[in-house]
Amino acid sequence: MNILEGKLNLKGNEKVAIINGRFNHIITDRLVEGAKDAFIRHGGDESNLDLILVPGAFEIPFALTKAVESKKYDAICCVGAVIRGATPHFDYISAESTKGIATVGMKSGIPVSNGVLTTDTIEQAIERAGSKAGNKGAEAMVTIIEMLDLYKEMGK
Repeated sequence: MNILEGKLNLKGNEKVAIINGRFNHIITDRLVEGAKDAFIRHGGDESNLDLILVPGAFEIPFALTKAVESKKYDAICCVGAVIRGATPHFDYISAESTKGIATVGMKSGIPVSNGVLTTDTIEQAIERAGSKAGNKGAEAMVTIIEMLDLYKEMGK
């Protein structure tokens, strides 16, 4: 049996974007740092890494659509943080952000990852932005690094 699996190394010429929803920036700044660190540690050239800032998670799918349409990027890593509050706003924003990223990602023809946190508390978000539960921004970047290599392996 032939097994196709992506490796976690970049050649250095891949052009990658991070799209960051700035809302809850205390959390999202750490997610961006984790994604950038993972990109560089796996062989990425920092000059080939763009950071696209949008107001919040709801705006990520729009920026993702524009970034895909630009054809400038080999892969796009989305990060943000939606933290539950006292109103149903959390449910709408987290659902639409997730659905939008998935929809654009499926149509894009390039690797797209979803590193948008959806947590019940600020403490859970902090844990996922670099403390107890690792850094989900780094994990989202590692995902697209592996998928970039897999796309090549599959003859993209």
